Amino acid sequence: MDIFLQADTWVALLTLTFLEIILGIDNIIFISIATHKVPKEQQKKATNIGLVLAMLFRILLLLGVSYLIAMKAALFTINTSFMSASVTGQSIILVLGGIFLLYKSTSEIHHKVEGASEEGNNTKTKKGSTLSKVIFQIVLIDIVFSFDSVLTAVGMTNGIEGALTIMITAVVISMAIMMAFANAVSTFVNKHPTIQMLALSFLILIGFMLITEGAHLADTVILQQHVGAIPKGYLYFAIAFSLGIEMLNMRVRKKR
Repeated sequence: MDIFLQADTWVALLTLTFLEIILGIDNIIFISIATHKVPKEQQKKATNIGLVLAMLFRILLLLGVSYLIAMKAALFTINTSFMSASVTGQSIILVLGGIFLLYKSTSEIHHKVEGASEEGNNTKTKKGSTLSKVIFQIVLIDIVFSFDSVLTAVGMTNGIEGALTIMITAVVISMAIMMAFANAVSTFVNKHPTIQMLALSFLILIGFMLITEGAHLADTVILQQHVGAIPKGYLYFAIAFSLGIEMLNMRVRKKR
């Protein structure tokens, strides 16, 4: 392919691959929490299936990018005394995904704060959680995260020659890298209760981010104030900073 002989192509590919990995971290966190519900011998299988499905969803959305862009058109409008919005297909998917993420995260936190014995909880939970049920939850959130990731990728490669090929290549490479480390990340998260609670808190932040981004795409105005999207850089910096502090705490606890 001639496009891979150009320096701009490689710069775009490396940048987009790195971005896809960063945007895929929240997906890995959710998959780690969700797969902990199934028996241990099925957790690796569920994680790999979840990431493969995420890759397929991203590629399908990229192939249907024209339809994806068309979802910016307003489906209906809301006009009240305190709120107005032009609701689009994109905004609906992001808001519903954010609500689902908030529900799953808060319910998991509630479950862990209840104080029941870990073994009793695991036995009870895993009896009611099948591999298919967990994968269904992963599929739902994969759609939302894939949607957000593809919109970002399309914006970054707009006007670049061979943009679709670059985006698909970046998705495949980033997913291969994530699959190589996903099980180790999942084991680490589920092994340390404080990291697990921190991960669930991250998912709550990401859920709010998706809701505000959906409201922003719908051009929502509440009490004469436009709802703006939360910059992803701020969010991921907060996550990295919190994780770094927790790593220091873990080292201190280990020495003690």
